[in-house]
Amino acid sequence: MKCNIGKTDRMLRAIAGVAVIIVGVIFNSWFGLIGIVLLATSLFRFCPAYLPFSIDTSKNDESGSCGSGGCGCGR
Repeated sequence: MKCNIGKTDRMLRAIAGVAVIIVGVIFNSWFGLIGIVLLATSLFRFCPAYLPFSIDTSKNDESGSCGSGGCGCGR
């Protein structure tokens, strides 16, 4: 699995994920489960929805590796 989420994208997904989960809890809605998906993609630095479009926001990062995001790509 190749990392395709950069630092900024990762941070925005994490913030949005937490916000969506909070809104889901406040309104007692299943909508909060979408936040879990955002947090998971942020954690693993991999978004399957990016694959068909060849989107890779990690290639603009200063460091040449994926970091400790858990994807294990070792770039």
